Amino acid sequence: MTLSNRSNSGRTLDVGLIGFGLGGATFHAPFISRTPGLRLASIVTSNPERRRIASAEYRDTQILADVDALFDTKPDLVAISTPNVTHYPLARHALESGAHVVVDKPFAATSAQAREIAELAQRVGKLAIPFQNRRWDGDYLTLRSLIADGKLGDVHRFESRFDRWRPARKPGWCLVDAAERAEDVLHDLHTHLIDQALQLFGPVTHVYAEVRRIDPHVVVADDALLALTHAGGAHTLLESTMSAAVPGPRYHVYGTKGAYLKHGVDVQEASLKAGARPGDAGYGEEPEDAWGTLGTGETQQRVRTHVGDYSPFYRQVARAILDDAPPPVLVPEVVAGLQIIEAAFRSSAARHVIAL
Repeated sequence: MTLSNRSNSGRTLDVGLIGFGLGGATFHAPFISRTPGLRLASIVTSNPERRRIASAEYRDTQILADVDALFDTKPDLVAISTPNVTHYPLARHALESGAHVVVDKPFAATSAQAREIAELAQRVGKLAIPFQNRRWDGDYLTLRSLIADGKLGDVHRFESRFDRWRPARKPGWCLVDAAERAEDVLHDLHTHLIDQALQLFGPVTHVYAEVRRIDPHVVVADDALLALTHAGGAHTLLESTMSAAVPGPRYHVYGTKGAYLKHGVDVQEASLKAGARPGDAGYGEEPEDAWGTLGTGETQQRVRTHVGDYSPFYRQVARAILDDAPPPVLVPEVVAGLQIIEAAFRSSAARHVIAL
């Protein structure tokens, strides 16, 4: 499926993508290159094999070896998908150079850094947009619809988890300064879990956490449990680990009218890694045997999972820049998430609940 890169306004923005690892190659480049109003003008990666792969798939895109070469091209928008510790300085560099910026999760290592980026963006008249693609997961869209339609009633308990089995450790988690580099399970998987919980149930008043290191070869937390109390009354239990040989349910949601149970993760990441692209037939569709279950106590029924598609994120980015539409994700939303992560570390260390 071929899409025009011209927007409704007739303008096209040149986009420079920094980083072509899992994030850049899987979650950014395929969507930027297919979004009307955006042109994937440059990809920055110094890795020879990644340069070869990028050149083969994106033949009209410059493949650059360093960041300075990118900023010499004066891109309209910079997308950052690099190690966590580099997000803050690269975002500042992009904004100071006159570009809008999209920053992969975590938006910054700390809530203070995130606020600084937002303040700088406002001063220079550019947009700084956090990347939270899991808002367009099919299972999340399904759950959001069930809640909006009243199928669950008032949700009083929300259990959400990302379980991984990773005997091959992340190299960044083994570095002596990994904690200072924001390399840990909270800044990784829990960033998504917290964002979805905030989107569904609103602000959090109290945080309790158990954060620990299971693998003796890493130096940061690779297993975490967060219990959040929302101002609206819902209670959230968020878990993620790198040591789950058998994963638990993705969602288990309890309401006054019913409950929703869902196993398995959104299919998009696996499909994109296998070479599928947005717009392909069947993209984002989950097989029936993976659908979740809606129960009302006496009856249970399978619920078709919504089609997942991360494309709306970059479409909304283009409209925000070209047409002054609202950005798809706001900085205050991720600041709230980072404050919860910071509170979680304090709670775990003190072994008590932290009030926000």
